[in-house]
Amino acid sequence: MNDLERRYLRLLRAYPAEYRRARGAEIVGTYLDLAASDQRWPTPADAADLVRGGLRQRLRAVGVTGLVAGVRLAALLSLVTASALAGVWGAAEQHPPPAEWGVPHVGPFVSLGVVAWAAWLLVAVVTAVAPSRVARLSITVALLLTLALPPVAAVLDAPRPPLFVLLPQVVLGLLGLALPDRLPTAIRLTPLLSALLTLVATELLVGLDAVDSYYGITMTIFLPSVGGLLLVVGALLATGLAAGGDTRGGWALVTLLTPAGFLTVPGLADSLNSAHGGVTFTDLAASAVAVAVVGPAVLLLTVLVRARRPATTPTSSRQCPTCGTRA
Repeated sequence: MNDLERRYLRLLRAYPAEYRRARGAEIVGTYLDLAASDQRWPTPADAADLVRGGLRQRLRAVGVTGLVAGVRLAALLSLVTASALAGVWGAAEQHPPPAEWGVPHVGPFVSLGVVAWAAWLLVAVVTAVAPSRVARLSITVALLLTLALPPVAAVLDAPRPPLFVLLPQVVLGLLGLALPDRLPTAIRLTPLLSALLTLVATELLVGLDAVDSYYGITMTIFLPSVGGLLLVVGALLATGLAAGGDTRGGWALVTLLTPAGFLTVPGLADSLNSAHGGVTFTDLAASAVAVAVVGPAVLLLTVLVRARRPATTPTSSRQCPTCGTRA
């Protein structure tokens, strides 16, 4: 056994033990046959493929077959939401306050956020015209640019969007990385259409009357409303799909609790601090931590509860764990 085979076998531990015993040698043999003669380490693509396959098999083993398909549906909804928000902020960034107000800005734009929003708008375009693997790469670039804004703004002493605006965008983008590999053309266009719609709508509204801080309305109104709308759409999809015995919508709804929760952080902080007024950074941080704990915990609890339930679906109509369709 050489080093490469040993390393593939370590990655194979992502699969359930029974599955490894039955097909482990076959899987590793296939990867070894495709490897270069001088290769010593599994490629990142092979490693990711093995981990994804192991996760799917473990979910299938405990009867949670709809989770992967549900997460992919949630990823699409998250990407549509992230694109819509990029359209809003991208348009508003082009309307800095008048110079006589003395409000700092970055050239013809409100802040450095214009770089991140342009990257997210590009993600919408790439998703519409390129394969999903390229779209995921563009999402990664947009995530890195968004995460870089706070330290870069601190170094340059330049204005940037608030953290409670950037954080939900990052969470939406991370979930968007689970975008399905194959999507119909009409579905691939939805992020771009949502971005264009919100960009035009915001341009019409903001262009009429520049405001000193367009991010201010997000504190208790806009972002919480977007989070609520995201959950409403998820609930409608869950109800519609459940009518046909499809569990994807339910899993997508539970998965969306976390990004929707981060969108509502300003509203949560404001409601908790309404007694003495004035939302502080501590209030926002505490609300964000609560969402970061509760959202994934609800998803994990749902998985555990569903895994304990006996499978009652007939074999002939079981749901595919990858695409969500039924045999």
